[in-house]
Amino acid sequence: MKLFRTLTLTALSLAPALAAAADIDGGQLSLLWGVPFAGILLSIALLPMVAPLFWHHHFGKLVVGWSLAFLLPFAVVFGPQAAGAQFVHALAAEYLPFVILLSALFTVAGGIYIRGNLRGSPVLNTGILLVGAVLASFMGTTGASMLLIRPLIRANDNRRHVAHVVVFFIFVVSNAGGSLTPLGDPPLFLGFLKGVDFFWTLRHIFPETLFLIAVLLVLFFAIDSWYFRQDGELRRTDPTPDSGGAALGFDGKINFVLLLGVVALVLMSGMWKSSVQWTIAGTPVGLPGLLRDLGLIAITLVSLVLTPRQVHSDNQFGWGPMQEVAKLFAGIFLTIIPVIAMLKAGVNGPFGAIVSAVTRADGQPDPAMYFWATGLLSSFLDNAPTYLVFFNTAGGDPATLMTTYATTLAAISAGSVFMGANTYIGNAPNLMVKAIAEDRGVKMPSFFGYMLWSCGILVPLFIAMTFIWLR
Repeated sequence: MKLFRTLTLTALSLAPALAAAADIDGGQLSLLWGVPFAGILLSIALLPMVAPLFWHHHFGKLVVGWSLAFLLPFAVVFGPQAAGAQFVHALAAEYLPFVILLSALFTVAGGIYIRGNLRGSPVLNTGILLVGAVLASFMGTTGASMLLIRPLIRANDNRRHVAHVVVFFIFVVSNAGGSLTPLGDPPLFLGFLKGVDFFWTLRHIFPETLFLIAVLLVLFFAIDSWYFRQDGELRRTDPTPDSGGAALGFDGKINFVLLLGVVALVLMSGMWKSSVQWTIAGTPVGLPGLLRDLGLIAITLVSLVLTPRQVHSDNQFGWGPMQEVAKLFAGIFLTIIPVIAMLKAGVNGPFGAIVSAVTRADGQPDPAMYFWATGLLSSFLDNAPTYLVFFNTAGGDPATLMTTYATTLAAISAGSVFMGANTYIGNAPNLMVKAIAEDRGVKMPSFFGYMLWSCGILVPLFIAMTFIWLR
C-alpha cells in the first residue's frame, strides 16, 4: 500500500501530534475544494483512453498527486491538525473497513471454483445473472459479484463479444440485485442502523426491483442471442475447456463457510451496540467495528491457507484487480471529504439548489426528485453517505419515513442502489468486476463508453419507474 504509506508520512509531517478536529462546515467551502475529486474522476474516465500505457504504469502516482492536491491546501487553510484529523478519519473510519471487507470477499470468493463444462450460451448467461441477482440481497452485491464473475467470464472465453455480458452483470448483480435487504448494499445497511426494519425495502421496493431486473434480463437475453449468432464458428471451439467434464461442482467448499462468517461479522458490527471505543485523532473506533475488521482479516488469512493452490490456479486468482481498486478508492475516499461536507450542509451549502429541489412548494417531499437527486449523486459519489444526506433531509425519523413518507424512503433507497450502476465508480463492485474482466482479457468499454450503455438502457427504465411508482 505505497499510496497510504506516502500519505501517512505526509499527514504525520503536517501534524506531529494529531488532535481532534471539528467537522468541516460545508456551508463555508467553495466548490474549488471539489477539484481534486473531479480530477480523479476525469483521470479514471479519460486517461485509460488517451494514454493507456501511462495510466497502467502510473495511475497510483496520479492518485497520490490528486490526494495531496486536497490534503496540502487543506492543511494550509485549516491547519495541519485539522488536515491530519480528516486524513485519519478517512483512513480509520471509512477506507480501511471498506478495503478489509472487499479484500475478504475477493479472497473468499476467489477460493471457490465452479467446475464443469460451462458454455456461455444466452440461456446460461441469463441464468447466472438471475442467480446473482437473488444472491446479491443476501450476501451483498460485492460477495455475489466476486463469486460469479469468474465462472461467467470463463464460460464465455470462446466468444468474441463478451463485454456486454460483463456490463449487464454490473447492472443486475453488482447493483439492482442488492436492493431488497440491508445485507445487499451499504446504503440500506445504514438505513437499518438508523431504525428501518430489516424487511422494509423488500416489502416496499420489490415491484420496482422485479421490474428492473426482469426487463434487464429480457434485454440481455435478446442482445446476447444476437451476439451469440454473430460469433458463429468461434463459439464452437473452447480454447480453455473447463476441467471436470460436464459435471457441475465446487472446489474450495470451505470458503462457503467463510463467506457465511463474513456476513455474520458485518451483521454483528451493525447490531451489537457497545460503549467501548477508542478515539484516534478525533475519530471514534468502536469495539464492534474493530472486532469485525480483525475477524475479516482472520477469515482472509484462513481462506488463503486452506484453499488448495489448484483452486486459485483454476480461478486465475491474482491480486492485481484488488490492488487497482484499493489504490483508486484511496484517493476517492480522501478527495471526497469536502464534497460530502458540502452536501451535508444542505440548503446552506454549495449544493443547496439540489437539496431544495427535493421539496415541493407545499413543503412536502417530492419522491420523484428524491429518487433522481439521490441516484444521480450516487452515480459519482459514495452512495452510503448520499443516502444518509437525503434520509436526514426527509426528516430522519425512521418511523415517519416508513409510514407517512414511505414513498419518499422507497425513492431514496431505490435511487441510491439502482443508480450506482450508472458509472464504474457508482458502486465498489463495478470497478472490481471491470478490473477482473480486463485482467482476463475482456476489452471493457471506457468510462464514457460504459455510460453510453447505462444511459441508453438504465435511464429510460428509471424514467418509466418514476412515472409508475413515484408520482
